[in-house]
Amino acid sequence: MSATPAEKSKPEKSRPDKNSPTTDDQAALRKQLIDLLQGGQAHVTFEDAIADLPASLRGTVPPKLPYSAWQLLEHLRIAQRDILNFSSPPTGGYHPMRWPQDYWPRSPEPSTVEAWDHSIQMIHVDRKTFIALIENPKSDLYKPFRWGDGQNLLREALLIADHNAYHLGELIVLRRLLGAWHK
Repeated sequence: MSATPAEKSKPEKSRPDKNSPTTDDQAALRKQLIDLLQGGQAHVTFEDAIADLPASLRGTVPPKLPYSAWQLLEHLRIAQRDILNFSSPPTGGYHPMRWPQDYWPRSPEPSTVEAWDHSIQMIHVDRKTFIALIENPKSDLYKPFRWGDGQNLLREALLIADHNAYHLGELIVLRRLLGAWHK
């Protein structure tokens, strides 16, 4: 059957194209990843874990633990920045860091009172930047990066969430040992 002249003159209904920038078949997964990165689903949020920790306890290493709250906070910041740099390398490409020395601060105490707040601010900035990568519908969550060993944006988002959840749990234990967790 051929189309009638009236049918031929009707505009064709547009169908979503999988490659169209207005269609995002990964949108639901993107939302789940963002919720996971912002925390609070199955564990405490980053914001709650660091809230109201007295400055006098930030550099204290409790007995039988290898680190202070400051070292955990900085480790979270450094590792998240490294994953961000790996996922979206700055100009010049990704430059790997040395494990463990580049990922942990040596001093148990922040160098200044402002260092604690600056570290928190940078964690928020880097998380927001990473979330922007995920939110971009042109970012294929499954596509392996041109660098690395097959990693992709999905894997790196899950890595940040898993890593942060692990160390936030440690931070809560540390705060309990210091008598600074009242929830």
